[in-house]
Amino acid sequence: MKAYFFKHNLEFNIPSRTSRDVLYNKPSWYLVIKDQNRVGIGECSIIPGLSLDRIDEIETKLDYICREISSNNKLDIEEFNDYPAIKFALEMALEDFNFSESPFKINDSDFSNFQDNIKINGLVWMGDIKYMKSQIIEKISCGFSCIKIKVGALKFESELRLIKEIRKDFAHKDLEIRLDANGAFKTNEALEKLERLNEFSIHSIEQPIKKNHWQEMAKLCQLSPIPIALDEELIGRNFDKADLLNTIKPDYIILKPSLLGGFKECDNWISLAKEKQVKWWTTSALEGNVGLNAIAQWVYTKNSKLRQGLGTGMLFKNNVNSPLEIKSDSIYLNKNKEWDLNFFNNN
Repeated sequence: MKAYFFKHNLEFNIPSRTSRDVLYNKPSWYLVIKDQNRVGIGECSIIPGLSLDRIDEIETKLDYICREISSNNKLDIEEFNDYPAIKFALEMALEDFNFSESPFKINDSDFSNFQDNIKINGLVWMGDIKYMKSQIIEKISCGFSCIKIKVGALKFESELRLIKEIRKDFAHKDLEIRLDANGAFKTNEALEKLERLNEFSIHSIEQPIKKNHWQEMAKLCQLSPIPIALDEELIGRNFDKADLLNTIKPDYIILKPSLLGGFKECDNWISLAKEKQVKWWTTSALEGNVGLNAIAQWVYTKNSKLRQGLGTGMLFKNNVNSPLEIKSDSIYLNKNKEWDLNFFNNN
């Protein structure tokens, strides 16, 4: 058995804006484990400024992993708890390697066997109002009945007008609107903004205020007319998951395996959420098609009834060619397309 890794910067088709910054490209590393019969590939996907992994240490850690695997030494995945993206890449690669001789397959489900799809939301990125409106029209014309709009970077009144215009043309029963503020609202203004947004039948809003303000977030969850989902709040070290959910009492949590440390870590969140009657869905964290494929296969087995946020693989101009496709409001694996294995053999 041998292992190696290489870096690949994913380049956005169009610069993507959030309330934090504008993204032109993002770093990913691919971890490859193989023997004569099998290959397993994992993606270490980093969002600078959000991921806990220290970027300057990633290649050192991946080099260590490859040396240990190539020497047939047993690795404990838990030793990478401080490096969630690396931990997820290792877990993904091992599950892929151990499951079957078919690469990029981590389980045996109707989705991974090209027989079913996953309902997803359409993601609308920040930009000027004209650009955002054009994205919304495009998503709806493609068949999406649920869209997620990034808010918080423009003037609130402009964003409010945009949502108002959408609701003029598309009633609540025809279009579900989710919002993601990425912590952009000031604590003393958040409730008023949520009350004004509530006029437009909003499904939920992710992370209205910055993370690590548990008491303020708990008060918002108690008073907000719009259900609140925790996103960035889940990304961190040295806090008790149950304590966070008990304190804040959110309506939803958003699971991102690359930012939280992989599938087993997300499974722990799901168990706690179920116990405390908190709903959840999964969102990809700007992974390329390798990570997106693994997340989709995993979440399909969870039988979630909510739409997932798995549309980000189409954002990049130099993604790995794969069978992943989006049609209407669903993501699926096209049995007439194949993975580009040369991408991994030539690096």
